[in-house]
Amino acid sequence: MTYISTIELFKEDMKFSAGHFTVFSATERERLHGHNFKVKASLSLQVSENGMAADYNVFKNKVRELCNSLDEYFLLPLHSPYLNIKEQAEQVEITHGEDQMLFYKKDIKLLPIANSTVEELARYLTEQLVADQSMIKKHKIHKVKISVASGEGQYASFKWSDKPNLLTGSINQ
Repeated sequence: MTYISTIELFKEDMKFSAGHFTVFSATERERLHGHNFKVKASLSLQVSENGMAADYNVFKNKVRELCNSLDEYFLLPLHSPYLNIKEQAEQVEITHGEDQMLFYKKDIKLLPIANSTVEELARYLTEQLVADQSMIKKHKIHKVKISVASGEGQYASFKWSDKPNLLTGSINQ
């Protein structure tokens, strides 16, 4: 007998440290600061007749890889309507209202997100995980939910499903 089960992975090393600022409007934003972000992954997949869904290490390693790709960077949103981003030779200039900031390219990660928030980071990480369609198909994964916490008791989640109308996000504070 086969059935669907959900595995939840939240190991101590599934995390990343990054700087950011949240943009509230064309004139308001947070000051530059950072967090030790924690990541939790939930995957709903088919359990085979041997009572096992898959080797969890495959998924833990993939999440760790995604966390490592963001670790120790300043995260900047490419799709913010309130930021003007100009790439130069070795630097990136960011303009927000009257503020101009200059970053070295080696220190930042320009992400295809609208804001550097846990909501957008959860969506981004979920999309990166499910982009590996060979893994999704091989392990018969039906749903993925990634949660990103910026501190104790404050996180957001994004869900992917093989049924496209089930894309959702949630916030918990």
